[in-house]
Amino acid sequence: MEKLPQISFPARILGLVIAIILAGLGAGFGFAQGLAVQVVILSSIATLALFVMAWRFVIGQFLEGAPTGDHGPGQLHQAWTQYRWPLIGLALVLAAFLLLSLTVEGFFNPWNVISLAILLAILVLTRTLGRQFQQNRSAFIGIMVLAGLFSVGSMNIEGFSSGNNIKSMLLFASFLGIASIGQTLVALLGGLDLSIPFIIGGANVGLLYLIGLGVPPWLATVIVLFIGTLFGVINGLLSYRLQGQALIVTLGTGFAISGGVQIVTSIGSAYSGNVFGTVPPWLSNISAMNGTTFGLPFPPVIAIWALISLILIIGLRTTVYGRYLYALGVNRTSASRVMISEMRYWVTMYALSGFFAALTGGLLLGWSGGGFIGVGDQYLFLTLAAVVVGGTSLLGGAGGYGFTVIGVLVLQVLSSFLVGIGLDFKWQQFIFGLLILPMVALYARSPHIRTQI
Repeated sequence: MEKLPQISFPARILGLVIAIILAGLGAGFGFAQGLAVQVVILSSIATLALFVMAWRFVIGQFLEGAPTGDHGPGQLHQAWTQYRWPLIGLALVLAAFLLLSLTVEGFFNPWNVISLAILLAILVLTRTLGRQFQQNRSAFIGIMVLAGLFSVGSMNIEGFSSGNNIKSMLLFASFLGIASIGQTLVALLGGLDLSIPFIIGGANVGLLYLIGLGVPPWLATVIVLFIGTLFGVINGLLSYRLQGQALIVTLGTGFAISGGVQIVTSIGSAYSGNVFGTVPPWLSNISAMNGTTFGLPFPPVIAIWALISLILIIGLRTTVYGRYLYALGVNRTSASRVMISEMRYWVTMYALSGFFAALTGGLLLGWSGGGFIGVGDQYLFLTLAAVVVGGTSLLGGAGGYGFTVIGVLVLQVLSSFLVGIGLDFKWQQFIFGLLILPMVALYARSPHIRTQI
């Protein structure tokens, strides 16, 4: 059996002092809430023992690689310098739990204590075990966060792990996941596509508008997808010709698309570009909560997203086109020397981005039942957040759609959790912002892959 890491005497004393303080605080809260004396004593002893063991494990991991017996104050200072942010994260989580316990009546209960333990375990494991998964470290961290969020939500929110709620989370994750396909592909090249939300809104309104004009629904769908792809081609051509200006180009194109659609659809209408009409039953079945897939009780859009995800993940990793895409993202000059056409890939990825954005707009029409030009607004931030949280580099050449799938699921479970605890949309945006900022900072500080080869 592997022994626990040996740490210095001052470090052991510090861990023991912290453990005693935590056990004492827990005992005080327990007595204040009228718990049985036996329960309070046993809980305090368990807290003390578990924290001491965890402390030895964590500090030993941080000091890994130091010579035996060389874990003195100098080595501790070196460990603090290198690992201060994970330790500060642990301290902030504990401080937040203490503050909520003091200010919110009934917050200190067994379920929240278990939730705290899960969050602390996630912080520790992502820092310690994450080093064993260097190649796919972001995926490992994302899966750990996803598992922790789902566990905490299941314990604290009634019905969080129910079949209906899981189906609801997967439904909305499907919309975001499909919308994020294009953002992932262009990010692998080192680009950005800020026209995605505008194409989503334009497709959402335009599809119902064409159906209202008497165009057969299948033909209207084909037209909308073609136009979305065409706008993607325009984005690709313009951003390729104006290298380094993809953000401004796609944002400008997006505003033009949104404005143009509203001008066309508002002619003879009093609804300011929004369109009302009858959505085809087959489209409603694809995207609605009560939709069925070959008789199974879940909407087909979930299966569509799963199939597209499988094709993309395998294709990016195993086909020559996927390898060329990564090669261009790593070093355009080197890729061009081996006859890889940068312009063709650049335009193709933006075309696919426009196609999947238009597809998302059409699917959202099946869910909402009415055309709304602003239906894609939230996807401006969420598609970028899904890519970044998943671990795909915005500098190109690193990551993939599998990572984005993890990011999408993390954001959706987090959103469902925040709704479950009663936070409205503006607070959700605030939390998402706090989540994405350190992720961007983390990846921005990492050396780009082209500097490592």
